[in-house]
Amino acid sequence: MDFYTHVILPPPVFGFTYEDPILLMGSCFVEHIGAKLEEAKFRIDLNPFGTLYNPASIAQALKRLLHPEPFLPEDLFQANGLYHSFNHHSRFSAETEEACLRIINERLEASARFLRDSKRLIITFGTAWVYRLKDTGEIVANCHKMPEKMFVRSRLSIGEIVGIFNDVLEDLWLYFPDVTVLFTVSPIRHWKDGAHGNQLSKATLLLAIDELTRRYPSQTAYFPAYEIMMDELRDYRFYADDMLHPSEGAIGYIWEQFRHYAFSAETENAFAACEAIAKAIRHRPFNPQSEAYRQFILQTLLKMERLNEKFPFFDFSKERMLLKSKLK
Repeated sequence: MDFYTHVILPPPVFGFTYEDPILLMGSCFVEHIGAKLEEAKFRIDLNPFGTLYNPASIAQALKRLLHPEPFLPEDLFQANGLYHSFNHHSRFSAETEEACLRIINERLEASARFLRDSKRLIITFGTAWVYRLKDTGEIVANCHKMPEKMFVRSRLSIGEIVGIFNDVLEDLWLYFPDVTVLFTVSPIRHWKDGAHGNQLSKATLLLAIDELTRRYPSQTAYFPAYEIMMDELRDYRFYADDMLHPSEGAIGYIWEQFRHYAFSAETENAFAACEAIAKAIRHRPFNPQSEAYRQFILQTLLKMERLNEKFPFFDFSKERMLLKSKLK
């Protein structure tokens, strides 16, 4: 007897391999998946503008990567002792104008280069609600805790999201026709919108993605992270203490489902080898001075070398340094 409803994963339109650099953009849920991919030694670039929640800001950031014009002093504002950009997360804020622009533009240049080699793009929508500056009507990616009176809050329509992304995807494929796009909707609930407002927002995002995947069936796909959380993991024990964010266990489960959906047998084998090395590094020996542990370290280093022969771009530099320090 089953005690929960299973989400049937759709057949993958395209897979993910270690040969495919991956750009990830969107809400904090994509940060969790990006961290898992990075730990597994995939070549990724994660949120080059920081965490972005609404589709309009994600599209604007992607457009800027396609046409990487440097940000200028007039693109910044100062508040609470820091310089900020309404296009970026607060992790890009800095105490001086020069430092803020340097952080933003160095990342913009590096991520624009990364996009040229990317084969996969993962985009996670968080909310359909947006904040617009009253003075200009510009949608901001982050309010940076500025006074509420500066903004007008509204919810994007399905048509607006589809129109915005239709334009940016056409632009993307004009320059990089081989890039495929995997959409997801973040399972994180935006409770400040209220229970009903959150559901309306998620429904808007889901319907917009459905339309985009219908328009571009061979170049886009949808992974049901939201549905997995809402149906298979609907119990509150799968939430963090705030009862809004998925717990570590829930993130791990969705990651496993993503692997089943996206990884080929060869990719899964390489992932398992990386996971075995990571597990070996975390291993705490009963006697660190024993010859048995020394041989264990040497065998792990040998596994890294053999894996690097097949995947030269795997970066095990930190792991090698850590293990070699234990041999001394």
